[in-house]
Amino acid sequence: MLDRLIIEFDKSLRTLLATPASQRPHPGQALPETLTEKQEKRYAAALMRVNHTGEVCAQALYSGQAITARDPETIATLQRAAQEETEHLAWCEKRIKDLGSHTSLLNPVFYGGSFGLGLLAGTLGDRWNLGFVAETERQVGNHLARHLEILPAHDQKSRAIVSQMQADEAAHAHHAISHGAAELPFPVKVGMRILSNIMTTTTYHL
Repeated sequence: MLDRLIIEFDKSLRTLLATPASQRPHPGQALPETLTEKQEKRYAAALMRVNHTGEVCAQALYSGQAITARDPETIATLQRAAQEETEHLAWCEKRIKDLGSHTSLLNPVFYGGSFGLGLLAGTLGDRWNLGFVAETERQVGNHLARHLEILPAHDQKSRAIVSQMQADEAAHAHHAISHGAAELPFPVKVGMRILSNIMTTTTYHL
């Protein structure tokens, strides 16, 4: 347990303070930049900032869950998902910077809250732990689908990133379900959506 705490603490520092790296090529990196208007860039950057904070929250959630998970296979599932979320962080952060904007000032707050939720989820047992993974990824997938609808149609660079993220999140959810994830109670799902709405609303501006 002490080793897990040290590892996850190191991950938290790297998530919040270090520039994330991606083992896979950045989606859309070979595409030309098509956003030229300042207003369009600001809008796209705000949406990508929301996506970036969503990945920060996912990192924190999975880190908390990994500390309290019991089954080695569950821990491995969480670690695999967290690795891809790190890549998502790298993609979003680079896109935000390319658009001349910044990541959210509220990331430490949301990281702490998500980490606490992950610790709680892990103590409930591995089926519920995986259930939180599956539901988180479902909600993130719906959120990304919405962004694909409202991003500027010609912003192919941002769209390539969001599309690949959406595919990865669906795979995470499927993997968690195939390993025995429990279906979360409806009130828990609603609570998660409310927290998600608070995050998206605030980080769009900050």
